[in-house]
Amino acid sequence: MAEVPSSVFSKDSEILVKQSWELLKKDTTTNAVIFFTNIFEIAPAAKDFFPFVKNSTVPYEQNAKLKQHATLVFKMTGDAAVQLGEKGALEALGPGLKKLATKHVTAGVVDAHFEVVKAGLLKTIKERLPELWSTELNQAWADAYDALAGAIKIEMHTQILKAETTGEVETLITKPET
Repeated sequence: MAEVPSSVFSKDSEILVKQSWELLKKDTTTNAVIFFTNIFEIAPAAKDFFPFVKNSTVPYEQNAKLKQHATLVFKMTGDAAVQLGEKGALEALGPGLKKLATKHVTAGVVDAHFEVVKAGLLKTIKERLPELWSTELNQAWADAYDALAGAIKIEMHTQILKAETTGEVETLITKPET
């Protein structure tokens, strides 16, 4: 279910994602900050999820905590995306999937938020790799992102359902970050 069917994530898509990621990861931090800047431009309310941005007047590119978080997210997304053809989304995200899903649930992330992040990612790739940008590259990254986000969302829904059946929803949603 969270895996990318080979008919959707073709060998050509895999090659496009890998080639573009090789270029993007040469300047991961800059690209990551641009990625989050794009997210905040698309959905300014997204800043509310990040205390280190929410009320900050520090420019994004000078905000050390944003740079650290954005780099982690951008790198994890790209590194997992290039593994999709070989491993599938669940294995590409690895053993951290449950923790990642829990962080998203406790932060109040819902499915629609993933679409904003996808739009920010695609905009970043288009801006940073204009010479490579094409309908095919856009679709390859959209498919890769959808597979990864799908795996996270399935785990989020599983955790929420489990919490609802055990009466622990409040505990899950108000769990402090570790």
